[in-house]
Amino acid sequence: MKRLTDELTVSPQIPLESLPDIAGAGFKTVICNRPDNEDPGQPSFDDIRAKAQECGLTALFLPVASGNVSDADADAFATAFENAAKPVFAYCRSGTRCAILWSLATAGKVPVHDIVATAAQAGYDVSSLAGRIQSRA
Repeated sequence: MKRLTDELTVSPQIPLESLPDIAGAGFKTVICNRPDNEDPGQPSFDDIRAKAQECGLTALFLPVASGNVSDADADAFATAFENAAKPVFAYCRSGTRCAILWSLATAGKVPVHDIVATAAQAGYDVSSLAGRIQSRA
């Protein structure tokens, strides 16, 4: 788990067994940014949603193809995040897509340098997106 802000933590793929711990840590919403069947053996979003609901979490499915985060994806993430009960726990294969989505969704609300630095502190290099973040601001 990598905390980007007080309201958002990102992570690699989660197993179903981790959802009680995620709920116990105080998270309210789980966002899956990973398409089903991206890798063999990954839990389906339907299974994640069912277990999340058992744990009192809201689960949202916003799948994004690896290496192909569009502005429409970032806009959808921004809307979902804005309307979600917080704090939010988002995951994908490695956490990188989630960090990229947050970076693009945060454009215009936080200076580009701060977005890049925050992601870097969490272990995600979004510096190559600085121009794109700036253009979305």
